[in-house]
Formats: sequence, C-alpha cells, structure tokens
Amino acid sequence: MGQPLSRFPVVGTRSLEEAQDAVTRVYLQHDLTARGDQVAMRLNAVTDRNFTLGYLTYGAQTELVMPPTEDCYHVNLTTAGSTDADRSDGARTRTVARTSGAVLNPQQRNTVRWTPDAEQLILKIPRASLESHLGDLIGRSVAEVVDFDFGLDLTDPAGQSLLNSVEFLARELDRPGGLAEMPLAREQLEAFVMTQLLHAGRHQFSDALAAPARALEHGRLAPVVAFLEEHADEALTPQQLARVGCMSVRTLHAAFQQQYGESPMSYLRRVRLDRVRAELVHADPTTVRVTDVAVRWGFFHQSRFAQQYRDRFGELPSATLRH
Repeated sequence: MGQPLSRFPVVGTRSLEEAQDAVTRVYLQHDLTARGDQVAMRLNAVTDRNFTLGYLTYGAQTELVMPPTEDCYHVNLTTAGSTDADRSDGARTRTVARTSGAVLNPQQRNTVRWTPDAEQLILKIPRASLESHLGDLIGRSVAEVVDFDFGLDLTDPAGQSLLNSVEFLARELDRPGGLAEMPLAREQLEAFVMTQLLHAGRHQFSDALAAPARALEHGRLAPVVAFLEEHADEALTPQQLARVGCMSVRTLHAAFQQQYGESPMSYLRRVRLDRVRAELVHADPTTVRVTDVAVRWGFFHQSRFAQQYRDRFGELPSATLRH
C-alpha cells in the first residue's frame, strides 16, 4: 500500500531546511533538529474549509519544538513507530502506532520527538471550526480553548472511531472520483471527524457532550422541517438545521428520531427522492437525463441513488422517466 494522501504531495526531501519550511507552510512555525542533520522526510497534505489533513514521516530521529499557535489545534495520530511529547505546563505523553495519539493545545509550547520509523496522520483544525462545531453539538456558544488532555487513547471505541474516520477520509481523498470531487459529502465527513475527536479526547466539555439530549415540546421541529423542505436542493448540514431550530445537533437528532423515526439527513434524503420523482414523472425522456436531475438534488453516487430510489418507489428512476 502506498503512502496516505499520495495524490497531494507537498515535499519529499533529505534537506532538513526544506523539511522545516514545508511543515511550517502547511502546519505551524517550529524548530526542527535531526540526528546528524539527516532526514528522509515526506509530507502529503490537503486543506479544505474545516481543516488540514496530512501524512508526515521524517525517516530519522527528530525533535520539533513548537510555540503556541493561538488559533489552531493539532491532532497527531501515530500510525507507525512512536513519539514522545511534552508541553510547557509539564504534561507529557507518548504516542504509539495505532494505540495512542496527542492533541497539541493552541496555548501551550509543545515539543515532540520522533523515532526514525514514526509516521503520523496530522489534523490542523482552526479554533473557529472546532469550537463552532462543539457549540452546535452542545447547543451553546463556546468562546474558550477546548482544553484537551495531552494524550489520546486510540484503542477505546471513541478513539478507534476517530482513527478509522480519519483513515477513511484519507483513502477517499486519494481515490479518483472520491470525496475530493464531492464537496458536500467531504464537508459532512469532516464534521463527523471533528465530532469523533471531541468524543475521543477528554476536556472540560466532555460531560456536556455525554449528557442526554433534552426533550423538545411537540411542534418545535416545525420550523426546521419547513426550512429543510424549502432548501432541499441546497447543501444542508445537521449543524445548519440545528441552528434554525435553536437547538443542539444532539437534540435535533433525538427529536427527529422521536417524531419521524429517522435522522434529519435521512428525512432530507426522502424529501429529495420525492422531488426527483416529481421531476421525472413530468419530464420529457428525450431531453432529460436521470443523472442531471439526481445531481441537482444532491445525489452524486448514481448506483447508490438508483438503489435508494428503487427501495422507496419500487422501480428504477429510468423506468419512471420512460412512463
């Protein structure tokens, strides 16, 4: 298997200076030293609206000293080898391949020492992205640094889910025709990754995240459903719908499950399928293509769309168009 994110190469170098410059450009200012000033470094990385995801290895025993970033969290998921880290408040942690990771606090000075065989998937998440997402999840504004424990356990269910979701995102970005070409699906998966991080790490908001979603009075979903149906052709997210209803994402999900027996995104998919069918029923099959109608309503995987359509209506969309 090749290196993760090989479609997004930044640099491959044996120059310590070039290695430091590349990581500075993609991630953060730092000082880099290596035994004998020798590295065999590779960095692949891609940046989108929510965060940067990269693969990094130095191929040498190295040390990075990083001043506080102030505006970003860095999440180091070690997939090979190991690292040892400490920070300015005295905390220490060790990351081991597929077992443990680390979250670099934006207000701490961090030092990380890599073994020659160490490899990491590294997330750079702006404070604005993560703190806004956390606020959507718990239903209140977050205006302080999320003070994660230094170490991340990647062996418990939440940690495994975080690592699996990041690796899945990396594979999809590498795959031709995958998430790199589907902005809506990519944004939804990035939101899922942030949710998994907030559940996997321990911090001052962990108890609020774990608390049961509050019950809603009957009718509180009405404005959400009205907004969803009016804007069904747009790139809606659970976070946006929760803000429309002035509730947390968890409360939104609980309310939809209680009232409709499904998630808000499943409800939205049903609405979109109904809109597709309405168009196909009245369309001229000589001038209209099923694919064009499906994409206009947010269905980008045509085989999956066809199966969902048949499950709902008992026939393929092409059959509807021919009637």
